[in-house]
Amino acid sequence: MQIKQIRAVQVQFPRVQPRTTPRRESWRQLSPIGLPMSFYPEFPPTVPWNVPGIGGRAVWVQVIAEDGTWGLGQTSFGEPVAALVDYHYAPLLTGRDCFATELLNDLMWRSSKRHGSVGLSACAQSAIDLALWDLKGKLLGQPVYRLLGGPCRDKILCYATGDDLDWFMELGFKAFKITNPAHYSQGIEGLNVMEEKVAAAREMVGRGAELMINPVMAYDVEFTVRLAERLRPYELRWIEEPLFPEDLEGHIQLRQAVTWVPIATGEDHHTRIPFRQLVEHRCVDVVQPDLHWCGGLTEALRIYYIAEAAGIKTSPHGGAGSAFGQHFLCALPECPMGEVGVTAPPGVPLEEMARIPGVPVPKDGYVTPSDAPGFGMDIPESWIVPWDHSRPAGEMVAVL
Repeated sequence: MQIKQIRAVQVQFPRVQPRTTPRRESWRQLSPIGLPMSFYPEFPPTVPWNVPGIGGRAVWVQVIAEDGTWGLGQTSFGEPVAALVDYHYAPLLTGRDCFATELLNDLMWRSSKRHGSVGLSACAQSAIDLALWDLKGKLLGQPVYRLLGGPCRDKILCYATGDDLDWFMELGFKAFKITNPAHYSQGIEGLNVMEEKVAAAREMVGRGAELMINPVMAYDVEFTVRLAERLRPYELRWIEEPLFPEDLEGHIQLRQAVTWVPIATGEDHHTRIPFRQLVEHRCVDVVQPDLHWCGGLTEALRIYYIAEAAGIKTSPHGGAGSAFGQHFLCALPECPMGEVGVTAPPGVPLEEMARIPGVPVPKDGYVTPSDAPGFGMDIPESWIVPWDHSRPAGEMVAVL
């Protein structure tokens, strides 16, 4: 079956208004977040997170087979990525066998060498690859997790990301990752703020729950070591992405200095090569590829097997909150937990929030992927429109 068309598109989701009145605003409107740009006073840890580099318009990709069947994939970062899809990758792949996933990915990989395979190019490749897997599942009449070998678990254990811990506990979650309001440039003030936040969180969730923190690249090695020492009593499951992804030597130094708490990272490491380096140097305990950014499902599988061979766990960034990640987590054994970013205001059921039709939401801290063909997303074709390359940047969507 040949590929008839590959195109960047937008999905025009209808606006959803929750029926339930919230008890208070979501943490997304209240929690200050430390980010790499917080180094500069004009971008302090604050809300809303209107800072460069945190997200951008979602980019969807539609791959259409010669019989009219189509698949969808998704990534981020707006027009630059959409342009790569339409003007670089689509001409290369159109007319080829849509089942030849390895060949198609290798063509994208090799053709990106002059402009760089990581960063925006990896994001474009991710959306195309995810759309190809969705298409393959639809053509074969199988959910993607079965194409990966079938389920290895009945349900996926989820952890909730955010700061409404009382609400998350009420929803049935038993593992939690809180946000980071500090930047290393704040010095001891930042250390104090973060220690107070972790102490309060541990007191709320108790000793029987897993607790993690999410610096989002806002720390350096010195700050992370000092903070890790202060946080010893709170028994964190991991510290996530404290450093810039390019700083391999920093990760090595950090792992040698901090031995009492695991280090997780990977959402901003793109393609398998940086993950291989992390694993080779034993400076990561949990790898966290983002299927929307790392190169897609095909690349995430390579990353998983590199880590699995070294006895290192994989927990995809945002995995349990997306159709793509749910199928990955369902099929692969060494994935202990999946992340769900819970932005529903306290009191509003998850089912009432805007979401992709056909994609399950967690219940009592677990989720099971759809068994519909492909990734199970029930998006009507009428919602899909071509990407408008002349449109301004539009509203920025923050992604943690």
